[in-house]
Amino acid sequence: MHGTPHIVGDVMTRSAVTVRRATSFTDIVRIMRDQHVSALPVLGGGRRVTGIVSATDLLPKHAFRESPPNHSERLRRLADTTKADGTTAGDLMTSPAITAGPDTTLAEAARTMTQARVKHLPVVDGQGFLVGIVSRADLLKVFLRDDEEIAEEVRREVVSYLFPGPRSSVWVEVHGGIVTVRGRVGDPDLIPAAARLARAVEGVVDVEFAPTEDGGTGRP
Repeated sequence: MHGTPHIVGDVMTRSAVTVRRATSFTDIVRIMRDQHVSALPVLGGGRRVTGIVSATDLLPKHAFRESPPNHSERLRRLADTTKADGTTAGDLMTSPAITAGPDTTLAEAARTMTQARVKHLPVVDGQGFLVGIVSRADLLKVFLRDDEEIAEEVRREVVSYLFPGPRSSVWVEVHGGIVTVRGRVGDPDLIPAAARLARAVEGVVDVEFAPTEDGGTGRP
């Protein structure tokens, strides 16, 4: 199979808005408001990423504004109270930042975000220099792929690979990202593998196999 997965470099924002370690709390808030962003990579020397500051990092300042935490709460919520005392990006940032490379697949980036419970990943090159930023919303753009584009990839990368030759007569339809494979397949035992491969195609929401009179199956 020769299909190339979509990668972070395809969907990332290249002109990422950034701050320096010395950027003040107020300036961070102002930049987020003016640029309509909720996370900012923090740069050190050159364009090397030293951390990332997000709206979540700023909220403790607001949360503890009216009722400062007592000693026991301060110990229990040490990370939050430390951020509540912060005044610059260097104080507030999460460091080291969890990053991705431009060649990271969308699936890998989504897995990293889910496991780390973050909403943004600075994108860095091999030397650690910032080349962009990717968000959860960016990763979801793949589900806006054209249905016929998805269908063609399934035909090329799945159907022709697993069901070639005269014993198979297969049609692929895609509506709203849902792939339906109809017709006769030469080896029905390959249907579960075909479904798994089709689901791996970027933009596929679900896969269904429609039965035929002489074999096949329903939803795998």
